[in-house]
Amino acid sequence: MNHEHGTDPSASDCAEFLDRIVYFIDNELDEADCSAVRVHLDSCNPCLEKYDLQRTVKSVVARSCAEVAPDDLRQRVLFKIRAVQVQIREG
Repeated sequence: MNHEHGTDPSASDCAEFLDRIVYFIDNELDEADCSAVRVHLDSCNPCLEKYDLQRTVKSVVARSCAEVAPDDLRQRVLFKIRAVQVQIREG
């Protein structure tokens, strides 16, 4: 990984922070966790890029969705998202 400054976070550190990015974007973390995520993002360009991508995708989806998806569709989408997250962590 190419980190700008400080010591390089380990792959497990990055995986832990990537798991929390969605909650961070949605303001669902307490202040201590938010601070930890901010510090990590400030020192890890790959995670910052993934954060920016997640935030952009979430923003585009939020703007383009005006109705609630049927529950079966929501469940299929959540399953696919989890599968992609596993692939990202393993890849």
